[in-house]
Amino acid sequence: MNERRPDRRAFVKSVALGMPLLGGSPAADTQRASRIDPARRGPLKISCNLYSFNEPLTRKSMTLDDVLAFCSDVGFDAVDPTGYYFPGYPAAPPDSYIYALKRKAFRLGLDISGTGVRNDFSLADPIHRKEEIDLVKTWIDVAAKLDAPILRIFSGLRVQPELMREEVTEYMLEAIDECVAYGAKRGVMLGLQNHADFIETADHMLELLNRINSDWFAANLDIGSFRTGDPYAQIAQVAPQAATWQIKEKLFVNGKETETDLGKIMQIVRQSGYRGYLPIETLGKGDPRQKVPVFYEKVRTALLAS
Repeated sequence: MNERRPDRRAFVKSVALGMPLLGGSPAADTQRASRIDPARRGPLKISCNLYSFNEPLTRKSMTLDDVLAFCSDVGFDAVDPTGYYFPGYPAAPPDSYIYALKRKAFRLGLDISGTGVRNDFSLADPIHRKEEIDLVKTWIDVAAKLDAPILRIFSGLRVQPELMREEVTEYMLEAIDECVAYGAKRGVMLGLQNHADFIETADHMLELLNRINSDWFAANLDIGSFRTGDPYAQIAQVAPQAATWQIKEKLFVNGKETETDLGKIMQIVRQSGYRGYLPIETLGKGDPRQKVPVFYEKVRTALLAS
């Protein structure tokens, strides 16, 4: 039995509190898209990073199954379920749970574009750092069972005053390299996420990306986490090395939170030659059941126009 709910356009209209759809009518969308060279548009699809539903998931007013059904109704091509929301995290969930979730996504017409874990490779204590490496390896195994092609990881927190950045970089790279090698054996890429922590700038990001020599390592480009200078310029620097993204409603221009210019972002995506999923992530106050469909439509419209 097909679990996809009917008439998603009506659904999106109802959850958006009567707001007009930003994409216009289906006929208008088709007409606009037909004027764009298909070779330029490329095979880009929209995914939902399930951190968007952090509050209802952590409060248990929604389950992962509920969120998958919601995302299917909105019209997403895929979901990116962060590991925090699986039962037993940071331990791996039972295989039965992983496979049931994978089946649920399949029956709803959703791909699993990736998953993520919270790790910290900036820890000075090698024993604690080994625990972080083991955590990432555990979730590489989970990703492989989900058929998720990429696992999002972090670098670590900011450097402590008593440590030198160069020293932390060296042992951080050793930890990442070990995890990347393990991911290659399991068929899972690792996507390094900039998160305004150890990685504050595009140069910080590129140093780590360029020093790991593996096709199984790339950027998870979080557009909202460059907090200084011109974020669009920094996003463009990293974009050629992106294997997945986090498209957010707002970013920081010279340290000031500003609404994202999605037209600029899509131009950067196209110019980088990226092919794949564009996961969106909504943050801040408000019900994600209202916010997510509205932002989905904005991103979809910008994608069609790019």
